[in-house]
Amino acid sequence: MTPDTLDELDLRILEQLQQDASITNQELAELVHASPPTCLRRVRRLTESGIIQKQVAIIDPAKVGNTLTAILEITLDVQSAESLQQFEHAIALEAAVLQCYRVSSGPDFILVTQVRDMPAYHALVHRALTAQANVRNVRSFFSIHRSKFNTRVALG
Repeated sequence: MTPDTLDELDLRILEQLQQDASITNQELAELVHASPPTCLRRVRRLTESGIIQKQVAIIDPAKVGNTLTAILEITLDVQSAESLQQFEHAIALEAAVLQCYRVSSGPDFILVTQVRDMPAYHALVHRALTAQANVRNVRSFFSIHRSKFNTRVALG
């Protein structure tokens, strides 16, 4: 499937599932004005094609004790394809790293992390970054207020 092969019903289904993926197939069908079997087939097709990657519960980090969000700029000494992949592989193993972006024109990576407190942040930086010989620079920004957070992808 490609973006060009998505029709209006696919887009309505995706919009609804981004709002609340826990609704039943019957509820979804009613919301998008389609039959339940059609919705079920469409959701399966969207999942099998990889457009729907997974369905998750979004947790309020503060309510589980993770009150510190840090955004990190990472610069590596060596930017070879192998070095970049090694860094990405190591970071993928860190549960506190929520997002990792390889970026251009500036640092090599931007990380979004969520930890309990400053000691947990220091432990993460030591374990995941300063222990790696190829990390040249780490610049950290600490969130003092989150004014917007959304997982929704704009469609159409």
